[in-house]
Amino acid sequence: MEPYADAVVENSHGVIIALDVTAGAKRPSFPAGYNEWRKSVRCQVAAPAVGGKANRAIINLLAETFNVPRADVSIVAGHTSSSKTVAIAGLSKSSVLASLNAAGA
Repeated sequence: MEPYADAVVENSHGVIIALDVTAGAKRPSFPAGYNEWRKSVRCQVAAPAVGGKANRAIINLLAETFNVPRADVSIVAGHTSSSKTVAIAGLSKSSVLASLNAAGA
């Protein structure tokens, strides 16, 4: 089974991805690994977790990684937590897994 498969769920609008976020990292990185216990993709952003800066950085990083407009990426749960659930419109689970595996290799 693919390492990221449990963290990505497809729905009628696109995909939902479970993230394990580290804010204030030295440099942004996605995917930065896989958290087997939480079944989530690790994400590191340089922005601090203050005033929504880290959340905006996550949206920008995911939009860039998957080559979608920022408006198609939204945080649906975990706005103030390091465990976040992110929705990306218009993508399939297979395309997301292919991108994650290519980027994580």
